[in-house]
Amino acid sequence: MKKIGIIMGSDSDLPVVKKATDMLKSLEIPYEVHVYSAHRTPEQASAFAKNARANGFGAIIAAAGMAAHLAGALAAQTTLPVIGIPCASKYLDGLDALLSTVQMPTGIPVATVAVDGAANAALLAAQMLAIEDKELARKLDEKRAADAQKVLEKDARIARECAE
Repeated sequence: MKKIGIIMGSDSDLPVVKKATDMLKSLEIPYEVHVYSAHRTPEQASAFAKNARANGFGAIIAAAGMAAHLAGALAAQTTLPVIGIPCASKYLDGLDALLSTVQMPTGIPVATVAVDGAANAALLAAQMLAIEDKELARKLDEKRAADAQKVLEKDARIARECAE
């Protein structure tokens, strides 16, 4: 199975990224996590992206806040799918990161999830890998069914409580 690369622009993004690593662990998808800044360590970020395919990665998740150029900087160096997680900051609640991540020029696509949407970034990366991995596709189907069941259980509980 291909690995997922997770790159954070700063270690302060770890609480957000943890939701992605937890999701990947639950699906038994191998991953690596690194801290590389698009601005402070551009050579390391570039080298990771340029070599990601050869190093067994199938997708890259990039988490960054504020200027949030990381996903785009990585995407410029690889044709692997890159998924950006805009992270909220104390200044603009992540709107700046969202706009920086989603506004990519034609030819350098970055998939973008919600602000702090790390679990969905992991699920999207898993779905990409599942295109050619039937076992992973089965796990995703099971997770989707389990999630639906939880909602139906909540529905039944609320219906009972409101009827009393």
